[in-house]
Amino acid sequence: MGQPKSDVLQGTLDLMILKTLDTLGAMHGWGIAQRIRQVSGDLLQLNQGTLYPALLRVEQKGWISSEWKITENNRRAKYYSLTSAGKKQLEAETLEWERFVGVMARMLSATE
Repeated sequence: MGQPKSDVLQGTLDLMILKTLDTLGAMHGWGIAQRIRQVSGDLLQLNQGTLYPALLRVEQKGWISSEWKITENNRRAKYYSLTSAGKKQLEAETLEWERFVGVMARMLSATE
């Protein structure tokens, strides 16, 4: 068998970003990528070409906001925060994914 598949389904990265910011508060992009890598058990390793367009897309939807700050390493970085619209979106997407996971569990365990 080959390597485990670690592609991110369309739209799931947005949900991972929202959940990360909801859980840990304001973070810069590198921190968000590291958190996703950590929680996935190193199965998801996002590159800049994947993460930053997603952050821009989510910000344009009004689900997150950003501001420039100085990091703990004394560098300038854009920090992202969840907005109230993002919190509502996170709740809606979480319910949708829970329904989807339930359907897939039933499909995979069906014997007839």
